[in-house]
Amino acid sequence: MAITLTAAAAKHVNRNLVRRGKGLGVRLGVKTTGCSGLAYQLEYADEVAPEDVVFEDQGVKVLIDPKSLPYLDGTQLDFVREGLNEGFKFINPKEKDRCGCGESFRI
Repeated sequence: MAITLTAAAAKHVNRNLVRRGKGLGVRLGVKTTGCSGLAYQLEYADEVAPEDVVFEDQGVKVLIDPKSLPYLDGTQLDFVREGLNEGFKFINPKEKDRCGCGESFRI
């Protein structure tokens, strides 16, 4: 089981952790919502919860709750710029479909 980050994602996370002045990494998860059923969640993490599964890639700690891990295992987190837009992109080999608005997915 593993979660990885591209160099661009790791650079963006580290830059934002420095700007925040605190934090040890990012917390990834999924929630039930949207047209297709699941949506990705991402937030900066300031502490590790007892149940968290912790990965580290390119100097960034990635924390995941055990319920989300089966949906995220093998996922790569990227940070992309497309025109005037920028943001994190989840590259999940388990993802089978996305809704038209791009906010949710299904496995």
